[in-house]
Amino acid sequence: MYIPKSFAEQNTQVLQTFMQQNAFATVITMADNAPFATHMPFVLDATRGQNGVLISHMAKANPQWRHFVSTATQDLETLVIFQGPHAYISPSWYASEFSVPTWNYTAVHAYGRPIIVEDEERLQAMLDELVAVYESGMPQPWSVPWRDDRYTNLTKAIVGFEMEITRLEGKFKLNQNRPMADQQGVVAQLQESHHADERAIAQRMAHNLATNHPIAH
Repeated sequence: MYIPKSFAEQNTQVLQTFMQQNAFATVITMADNAPFATHMPFVLDATRGQNGVLISHMAKANPQWRHFVSTATQDLETLVIFQGPHAYISPSWYASEFSVPTWNYTAVHAYGRPIIVEDEERLQAMLDELVAVYESGMPQPWSVPWRDDRYTNLTKAIVGFEMEITRLEGKFKLNQNRPMADQQGVVAQLQESHHADERAIAQRMAHNLATNHPIAH
């Protein structure tokens, strides 16, 4: 990913939190000289490895899990893209006279080599973890009733996998390269938006202004 210095986020904890908050991601592999993508939820175990381990599963009918095996022999990485809030930025919001439209956004790219989980008990534990994470906010959290054979049989139709993150890239493009007055103008406009993504960008920009040292001229 192209990341100008102004927009680079390198704090591992910040990137891990971002992945947990935007956990529905895009998995990209190469097969027959063409990219292949699957959109799916992940759980991040931030306690394992230098950057954490991503955990998920896909349908066995999805051919992508076979790419994990074939690309491993070629020493090729798999890319998982976590996309956060984004917003169009109008030049009319800037204090500077000369400016053009742009787009503010947040994204994290995680690289690694997925490993298929074949152990049935481990697969069930992974599914329990995935369900527990996403059910945690429910009034009455649901859990998998493994005593019911119908649920056990369903695991035969999926493939679980883990991917230790060997490389992490974070790009938070939030007008950090603009003068403070420009950034403040953008924040003011986005805070009034009816779109959640645009208000979220405003919140991140406001946090930057409060904690960093933006260009002040």
